Amino acid sequence: MFRKTTAALLMTMAVAPMAQAKSASMCVFDVIGANGDVYNLMKDYALEMKGHGLDIQLKPYTDEGVALGDFQSGQCDILAATDLRTRRFNRFTGSISAVGAIPTYDNLKTVLATLAQPKAAKFMKEGDYEVLGIAPAGAGYLFVNDRSIDTAGELAGKRMATLDYQKDAIHMVNYVKATVVPSDITNFAGKFNNGSVDTAYAPAFAYEALELYKGVGDDGGIVDYPLAQLTVQMVARDELLNDDEAQQAREVAWAMYPQAMALVKRSEKNIPDDQWINIPDEDIQGYQEMFRENRLELRDGKNGAPSVYDPKMLHLLSKVRCASNPGASECTAGNRE
Repeated sequence: MFRKTTAALLMTMAVAPMAQAKSASMCVFDVIGANGDVYNLMKDYALEMKGHGLDIQLKPYTDEGVALGDFQSGQCDILAATDLRTRRFNRFTGSISAVGAIPTYDNLKTVLATLAQPKAAKFMKEGDYEVLGIAPAGAGYLFVNDRSIDTAGELAGKRMATLDYQKDAIHMVNYVKATVVPSDITNFAGKFNNGSVDTAYAPAFAYEALELYKGVGDDGGIVDYPLAQLTVQMVARDELLNDDEAQQAREVAWAMYPQAMALVKRSEKNIPDDQWINIPDEDIQGYQEMFRENRLELRDGKNGAPSVYDPKMLHLLSKVRCASNPGASECTAGNRE
C-alpha cells in the first residue's frame, strides 16, 4: 500500500509542471507586422515565458486599434501595444509617456527598473487588468518639413498630425497654438509625407520604417529633444496569472531592457546627423517648464485639459529627474509634481 501511494505521489510530482503549464494568446501591435522589431521582441519574451510555464501564441497586428479591439473582445489573452493605447487599462503605467517627463534614457532605465521590482507590483493592477511587462519603444521626436520650425513659438499655426485618441497630445498641440489634424497610427505618416501636415511626432524607427524621410525632405529635420518616452506594455486580464507568475513576467520583460534599447539606439543612429535639429540648452530649460505646467494641467484636469495623468507616476518621474538633476528649478517648486 505504501509503495503504491509513494509511486502515485511521485507520478503526480513528475507531471506537476505540465499540469501547471498555461497557454495564452497575445495580440501584438507592430506597425511592420510579423517582421518588425516589436514583434520579434515579443517572440523572445514568449520564448522566455515558456520556461516559466506560460506558452504564448502571438498574433501580429499592423493596426493598433484592431489589436486593442480584439483584446477587448476576448480574442486574445494579452495585448502588447504602446502605452498610448494601454493607458485605459492602467493609468499609472500609462503615464510613463507623460509629455516631457523623462528627458533621458538613463532616467527611463531608472523608472523601468523601479517598476520591475516586487514592491511595485501593487501598481501593476487596475480593475480587471494587470501589466505583465514594459519595454522601451524609443523617445518621440518632432519631425518637421521646415527646419525653421525649431521653437515652440514657430509651431503656432502649423498643421500637426495628432493621434485622435491621445488627449494629452491634443491639449499640448492646442497649447502651442498649432492646428490639430486628427490622425491615427495608420495614416499619420502618409499625411506628413504628402505635405498634408507640417509636423508629426514619432520615435526614430519611423524615419525609415514609415519613410518619414520623405516628409522631412531637403528642408526639414527632426528636433533633437524627446517629447515623451514611448513604451510597449503587455497587459492581460488579472485572472490569467497569479501574483508570483505575473511578477516573473515583469522581470522577464525587464531583463530584455538592453535588447530593446539596442533596437531603439540603432534606429536613432540610422538617422543622418545632418537631419537632426539641435536646440540651445537655454531653450530646453524653457521647454521643460512648459511641459511641466502642461503635465500639472493634465493631472488635475484644469485650464481645459482632460485629467489624463496619474499623480503617483508623475511624482515618481519627478523624483527620478531631480535625483539626476537636483539643481533644476522644478525640484524646489512649490507645486512640484
